[in-house]
Amino acid sequence: MRPVVVLVALALALGGCNAFRGAVLYRDGTRALEEGRTVEAIAALEEAARRAPGASEVQNHLGLAYLAAGRDGDARRAFERAVALDCDNRAAAHNLQALEASP
Repeated sequence: MRPVVVLVALALALGGCNAFRGAVLYRDGTRALEEGRTVEAIAALEEAARRAPGASEVQNHLGLAYLAAGRDGDARRAFERAVALDCDNRAAAHNLQALEASP
């Protein structure tokens, strides 16, 4: 699915302008994470999580950003929240399991 379509779908699912801004922050945070800009990723994804607190995908990517920053405890909480919000979020469940299995 194209990123713009995913962005619009996420915003529509969450509803409202605030949710649309959250979806934009999610996109920007994800891009920053992919490019190794961890501090920017965390800032964008934390704000996305505030604007869209029910978005499991946002919590999962926030967990990945925390993990990249060495913030394992925060990553665990974000992955746990992602799974609690959507028990079918396989990526979050996998990430949580991998984190729990690591030394």
